Amino acid sequence: MAARELVLERWVAARANVNIALIKYWGKAAVPTGDDGLPRASARDDANIPAVPSLSLTLADLYTETRARFAPEFEEDQVELDGRALVAEERRRAVVLLDALRKRLDIASPFQIVSRNFVPTAAGLASSASGMAALAAAAGGCAGLTLESDGPLLSELARIGSGSASRSIFGGWVSWEGRHATPVAAPDHMPVAVVIAVIGTGRKAIGSRDAMNHTMRTSPFYAGWVQQAHATFDDALEALRERDFPRLMAAMERSTWRMHASGMGADPPVFYWLPASVAVLAEVAALKAEGTVCGATLDAGPNVKVFCLPKDAGKIAERLAAVPGVAQIITSSPGAGIQLNIEPLESEPHRAPSEVIR
Repeated sequence: MAARELVLERWVAARANVNIALIKYWGKAAVPTGDDGLPRASARDDANIPAVPSLSLTLADLYTETRARFAPEFEEDQVELDGRALVAEERRRAVVLLDALRKRLDIASPFQIVSRNFVPTAAGLASSASGMAALAAAAGGCAGLTLESDGPLLSELARIGSGSASRSIFGGWVSWEGRHATPVAAPDHMPVAVVIAVIGTGRKAIGSRDAMNHTMRTSPFYAGWVQQAHATFDDALEALRERDFPRLMAAMERSTWRMHASGMGADPPVFYWLPASVAVLAEVAALKAEGTVCGATLDAGPNVKVFCLPKDAGKIAERLAAVPGVAQIITSSPGAGIQLNIEPLESEPHRAPSEVIR
């Protein structure tokens, strides 16, 4: 790999937006293990390879900001999120990503990482996707990586921390199958808005990673989910390319219900919905019966995301806000990929950048 110019004695700041999967990632491909049952050293970089392909849209208004710098004065990585030092599994996932970056780029220094989420953490609003994408981008930026030159590598590194983070590296419409994600259409490819009914912002009882592993092990419906997923993905991708919004919404809902059905069939079941989630889905069904072209999806959490035409976003937001149990409505549009900036060490976190990385 060619030598890259390191960013020394400065912060690299990265912003990464969340993405919402229309066609779902739920389940991992098998990774070779040793006699101890742990992934073989040669296979660790293949963590979070998806069992099925997915298609997502990166949003503009929910994001994570992360600053990173080389910190050789520390004995180990220092990782902070929203003013607290990460510990246990959260810290391990971040360090695994940083270790993979060090290995790939042949660097040795610990990092200092300071992150802030502008999205509820671990509540089914894809904060792990934006968080790990921002971490990969900021730390990678310290080593000279940019979106323009190194998008696939940054996506691959983000995937090691969180599978769906591979998609948040890129803007607009993004597919993911294999080691890294791939942009398939620009944010302005077709007019769309996303109305999010926020129902729960607390931490989930079971995280996405544990939930999908549990589903893989115990659900009799999981094999059927994997078997049909490619056809649904292909249908959605063709609909997107042809700008066939109703067909895209039908494929999205098909993927959503089948993903959740596989989890509900686990033992014990994986069930994220709350009464308000079902009430919102009923309201969406009523809107569709009245002639509004839209579709609903849920990820690993109770919040409902409604894709619609921009002209209908206000009406849908007003209707969903009136559903008992809906705490907040967020309306968003397609967003950009990662954004990188360089800041002096003495700068305050999350302020306007002083120098843009091209």
